[in-house]
Amino acid sequence: MDEELRSLTERVRSESGGAAGYDRLVTTESTDELAGVLVEPGQPLWARELAAFRLGVAGDRRAFESLVLLLNHRDPPRCASAAYALSRLGDPRTARAAAALATNELRVAYALHPVRLLVELRAPEAVPALITTLQRRLRPHDPYRRVALACVDGLGALGDARARTVLNEALAHPTLAEAAVRALARIPKRR
Repeated sequence: MDEELRSLTERVRSESGGAAGYDRLVTTESTDELAGVLVEPGQPLWARELAAFRLGVAGDRRAFESLVLLLNHRDPPRCASAAYALSRLGDPRTARAAAALATNELRVAYALHPVRLLVELRAPEAVPALITTLQRRLRPHDPYRRVALACVDGLGALGDARARTVLNEALAHPTLAEAAVRALARIPKRR
């Protein structure tokens, strides 16, 4: 069992309170049974999360919508497991959905995992979304420094010259300056 699945199953085991369906969802090899959990009314969140995760890691695109909803959940562990599964799903809609979540100002408190997922995917949507999100975080007294820092680190990892301007602006923010220096150093010099 991979470490992400192990972490998820331990967390969900306690949430399930020993429900009868828990062991079945952990052990079943039937993707149809797992997909059924996603559409069956009255299923608890832990069951939907476990089913979506297992389908996503298996590359079954029926998990896409559920995983995107979980990527934007208020509980960071749910966001993290959804991001992990989405990164392995192979659905071409993933980057667009992550970019939409990362740039949604109404949900910026939950943008950390979408930002990290965009960096991992290295999709064309990643750099523009991270630039937009970071620009908004450079306002005075913005409370979402972790999101801003993830954008700075991500832009450095992506190494795209389009990020140079916003990273230079980030240098003026003490909590971001050191990371911005490192990120700028990773962007190839202009010729």
